[in-house]
Amino acid sequence: MRSITLFTGQFGDIPLEILAEKAHQWGFDGLELGGHLDIHRASTDQTYCQEILSLLAKNNLKLFAISAHLVGQAVCDHINERRHRPILPAHVWGDGNPEGVRKRAADEVIAAAYAAKNLGIKIVTGFTGSSIWHLLYGFPPIDPEQINEGYEDFAKRWKPILDEYQKCDVHFALEVHPSEIAFDIVSAERALDAIKHHPAFGFNFDPSHLGYQGVNYIEFLRRFKSRIFHVHMKDVDFDWNHPCEAGVFGGHTNFGDPRRFFNFRSLGRGKIDFEKIIRTLNHINYQGPLSVEWEDGDMDREMGAQEALQYARRLDFKRGDQQFDAAFSKQSC
Repeated sequence: MRSITLFTGQFGDIPLEILAEKAHQWGFDGLELGGHLDIHRASTDQTYCQEILSLLAKNNLKLFAISAHLVGQAVCDHINERRHRPILPAHVWGDGNPEGVRKRAADEVIAAAYAAKNLGIKIVTGFTGSSIWHLLYGFPPIDPEQINEGYEDFAKRWKPILDEYQKCDVHFALEVHPSEIAFDIVSAERALDAIKHHPAFGFNFDPSHLGYQGVNYIEFLRRFKSRIFHVHMKDVDFDWNHPCEAGVFGGHTNFGDPRRFFNFRSLGRGKIDFEKIIRTLNHINYQGPLSVEWEDGDMDREMGAQEALQYARRLDFKRGDQQFDAAFSKQSC
C-alpha cells in the first residue's frame, strides 16, 4: 500500500511542531513540506535538516517531498510586484528587477535540490511559471513563433536547474497546472521536447487541474508513466451538463464563488474518478506517496484533511500478482 501524506501548503499558518502532531493524530504517514521549510537554509545546514527530520520522526512521520511551487513560478513568469512579491522570500524578490527576480528564483529552485539531498529525499514538487501563459487565447492572432520562443525561454532557464538536480540525484516534479509551461497533455509533451526529455524532469500528477479543462487525466498517467514522480490527491467539482455564470476561465471570480464552473472540493466530493486513478497507478507501477492537497472553501480544513485521508486510505489497494481465475486450474480434486 502506498504511503498517504499531507501537503502542508494549505496549513502554512500552523507551526510545523503543531501541524506534525496533528498529522500524526489524524493518521498520515508523512508530509510533503510546502511553506514549512527554509529552502535556502536547508540547502547548506545539515543540522537544520536533522532538526526537521527529528521533529517528524518524533511524530512517526516521514518526509517524502518538499515544495518549490512559489519560487518556481517566478523562474519564467513576467514578474509583477503585486502578484509575485507577496509569494516570494525577501532575498528572492530583492530589488524587484524582473530579470534579477527570475535569476534568484532559479537559484532558489536549485537550492531546493540540495535541500532535498540533505534531507535524504528524491522529489521536489513545484511550478515553472510561463512567459506565454498570457497568449493562451488565440486573439488577437498569435504568431506561432511567439509560442516557440516561450518554450525556448523555458528550456534556457530550466535546463541549468535540471542539470543541478541530476547532480543531486533528485527529480523535479512539475505540477501540470494553468499558468505553467505545461497545463495539459499536449503542452506537457512540448515542454519535454523543449528540454530534450531531461531525466530530472517529470510530473506531480494532480487530476483536479486537468478534469475541469476536459483533459483526459487517465491518459496523462499512461502517456507519462515513467515520469510520474509524485501524486496529489485533490478533487474538483464541475458539471458539463449545467451551464453557469462564470465558465472555465473563471469570470475573474474568487475560488469558492458558487457562480463558477469549477471549485476545488475535499476528496470524494467532486467529479474526479479516483477509483480509476488508483487502478491506473497500479498498472503503471507507481509506488510513491499519495499526497493529500486539501482544498475546499466550504469545509473546515482539519475535518477535511481527516476525511480526505480516510477516503484515500479506503480507496487505495495493492495490485494482484495473478489473474483472479488463475487458481482454478490448480484446485485439488
